[in-house]
Amino acid sequence: MVANAAPDATTRAADRALGLLRVVCEHDGVKLADAAKEMGLSASTALRLLRTLEANGFAARRGDGLYRPGYRMVQLGVQALSHDSLVATSRAALQSVVARTGESAYLSVAAGNTQGLYLAIEEGTQSVRHINWVGRTFPLEGSAAGAALQGKVEPGSFIVVAEGVEPDITAVAAPVMAGSKVVAALSVVAPSYRTTPEAARTLGAVVAAEAGRLFATPAADQAGAPGLDDSHPAAG
Repeated sequence: MVANAAPDATTRAADRALGLLRVVCEHDGVKLADAAKEMGLSASTALRLLRTLEANGFAARRGDGLYRPGYRMVQLGVQALSHDSLVATSRAALQSVVARTGESAYLSVAAGNTQGLYLAIEEGTQSVRHINWVGRTFPLEGSAAGAALQGKVEPGSFIVVAEGVEPDITAVAAPVMAGSKVVAALSVVAPSYRTTPEAARTLGAVVAAEAGRLFATPAADQAGAPGLDDSHPAAG
């Protein structure tokens, strides 16, 4: 009897943890009490399991007290679903950026409170171009894509950051909006030696325009991307 109890208890704990993870992933932020109620668990049991998920990066408790998917879930999702709808939707925009600039273009998303994650790339056509960083995390603070993901860049505009993530590299990024929510960042990463202020403005206009078209309604798309000359350059 004792020999059978341990596997059963382990199975129940795993089922409960996975069930809580499902609840967290299915909601745009969920309270502890609501997650516990949906799973039929006591608040103390749900809290213990959620803390375990949080410690391993599968869940994250934000400042508003709500639980959301953690950075590890995002990473696993990228690896398991390489043709995710967001990646598929962005492919034409990434290709357009490269065709118009020759520089490597990235799509990135937030992966927790402090990190971003490179989700997709279209490699540039320049003989010297940036390497593939898909699946790699980067700090939100001090990076161009991070500023866009944090809502520090107005929709339709862009930011320029030199040497924010890597020496001798300049990044130009714009937010990708779905309604009023920032869902991703579109960026160009290029060697700093050829990213003059004038070149950065040109890159920014292209990136902001393509980012604005990704989830635009037909009416908004026909009207064109707003505010392309409202750039926000920053030193990295």
